[in-house]
Amino acid sequence: MSLRRLLIANRGEIAVRIARTAERMGIETVGVYSEPDARAMHAEWVDWAVAIGGATPAESYLRGDALIEAALAMECDSVHPGYGFLAESPDFARAVSDAGLVWVGPDADQIALLGDKVAAKRVAEEAGVATTPAYPADALPPDLPMPVLVKAAAGGGGRGMRLVRSRDELHDAVEAATREAAAAFGDGAVFVEPYVEHARHVEVQVIADHHGNVIHLGERECSIQRRNQKLIEEAPSPGIDDATRHTLWASALGLAKAVGYRNAGTVEFLVGEGGAVGFLEVNTRLQVEHPVTEAVTGVDLVELQLRVAAGEPLPLTQDEVVFSGHAIEARLVAEDPAAGWLPSTGRIAAFDVDGPVRVDTGVGANTVVSPEYDSLLAKVIAHAQARDEAALVLRRALRTAHLGGPRTNRNTLVAILGEADFLAGRTTTDYLDHHPELQDATGPEGDERLASLVAAVVRHTDANRSAAAHWAFAAPGWRNLRTTGQRATWCDDRGRPMQIEEIWENDRTATMLVGPWPEPEDDGSLSPDGRRSMALRVLDVDQGGVAIEVDGVLRLLAATGSPADGITVTGAAGGVTWTLQPRFAGHDADEAGSGPVSPLPGTVIGVHTEAGSIIDDGDVLMVIEAMKMEHRIMATGHARVVAVHFALGDRVDAGDLLVELDHPEE
Repeated sequence: MSLRRLLIANRGEIAVRIARTAERMGIETVGVYSEPDARAMHAEWVDWAVAIGGATPAESYLRGDALIEAALAMECDSVHPGYGFLAESPDFARAVSDAGLVWVGPDADQIALLGDKVAAKRVAEEAGVATTPAYPADALPPDLPMPVLVKAAAGGGGRGMRLVRSRDELHDAVEAATREAAAAFGDGAVFVEPYVEHARHVEVQVIADHHGNVIHLGERECSIQRRNQKLIEEAPSPGIDDATRHTLWASALGLAKAVGYRNAGTVEFLVGEGGAVGFLEVNTRLQVEHPVTEAVTGVDLVELQLRVAAGEPLPLTQDEVVFSGHAIEARLVAEDPAAGWLPSTGRIAAFDVDGPVRVDTGVGANTVVSPEYDSLLAKVIAHAQARDEAALVLRRALRTAHLGGPRTNRNTLVAILGEADFLAGRTTTDYLDHHPELQDATGPEGDERLASLVAAVVRHTDANRSAAAHWAFAAPGWRNLRTTGQRATWCDDRGRPMQIEEIWENDRTATMLVGPWPEPEDDGSLSPDGRRSMALRVLDVDQGGVAIEVDGVLRLLAATGSPADGITVTGAAGGVTWTLQPRFAGHDADEAGSGPVSPLPGTVIGVHTEAGSIIDDGDVLMVIEAMKMEHRIMATGHARVVAVHFALGDRVDAGDLLVELDHPEE
């Protein structure tokens, strides 16, 4: 049997990635889209796209009945769920098969068995795989040693997971994990297992057909994580020996054979400092990090999935799997590491990742990053013969990527890829705990940063001249009085101000003075000028960038955006977004109340206070869900609650006053 027309029951980069392979194989593709995704990249990559309505995942992409209805209406013969909730839903898999469609993935019974992490641990034990104990959250032993992980019994991706180091924190962690698991997977069941300190998170890719053939495609390491979600993945693992590697491979194959597994799956392990192996779980789907396995094996995993689903035998044996070189994947995410990994939303002004890398993405310039969906923008993958070379290639591609709009974790990724412990392969699951400085990583510094500011000024000046039809003939900054140059204050993407004065000689050359304005002396004269003086020559300005000479050094820089929303400037040293500050500060009316505001658009999923309550520093007031993550709104200081402005289930926008507080006089 050959598949003819495939419904891709997902969105974003994975939908685009599946469509590419299906197209190469001659399979027609049908996509689906919600209201906000009508012009999304994934809807344009398929042959046909079907509107399924709704704005939230629950109203659109998680409606299994609507997806099956679309598949049947479009005369599809198969459904690929990508990854996510439906990919691990036995009910959806069964419904697809019952509708007479081919399900691209393991069958419903296997998903049900292995998707329950407690049951999967029992199966692993029976198959002789080393594993750690799992305790139901409502039956914990009184002498349970700390630390522990609270985990959702269903699903994955770090949702419904909490690290607990103190028994006092356990109750709240179980409650939060239960709530998050129920919201993400429709199943609030959680369990508790020992947390292995200083471990590596290593997983083995397996795939099996319907003819009894099961192979592995090596291991991946994905230890560098934030909020239990992966940031950097690589293949092979840089920190295990061959004996451990072969133990992992054999364990994964043994478990897959024991349950009669079919299609692609991932068996995950923790590897302790001494090489001890502990089974974690099985992901019964394609993994986000699968491209690094494809890079080192030369195998297209989606193609294998489709061929297996069509009933074909695997086209290669274990002996024919050849590993070549090293691959590293970085997840580029719309979030701000320096603000506690707070997700970022808004319209993407620029998105260009160049270089000898693979870029799996579902976004581009003008895509709107919505709070309703996952914050993943792209996966950038580098492959080279040596690990350090792959890191260099990936680091440069990320550093020089032109990204404008929502904040991203780009600078943190760049910093990780150049950090000594990472380059030495010392990458355990607590890596970021030991390197908190990486969260505050910025773009270019020193002369490179100053040059990027000058480029932003040039872009702004050129735009002003183009808009000034009646005096475009005049040189930039022309005045009919002998005064100082044009002064302005710009802020970078960390909110740091930089003062600059432009003194133009003609429309091509100028002196740029950067630093604090000179202060007047007691006699009324100006103090000695300690500002940095730079000689500027403008060579060219076009729609996408500027060519300038700063102190005799040529700079070819991409520069897009507007002063109010931010001009993003990118060059070989990295990118910075500069925002022009208003010349005169506005004065708002006195606020009627004070209190915490929502840091981003989202939905209220927890209200933990009420009018009249007395709160103290650190108390949880409200919980906001955005981009599939929970964000706790905490009290700062002692206060009385005057009013709670939102209730459970309400939508909030960034900047909305959530809880009005009255702070007593000190």
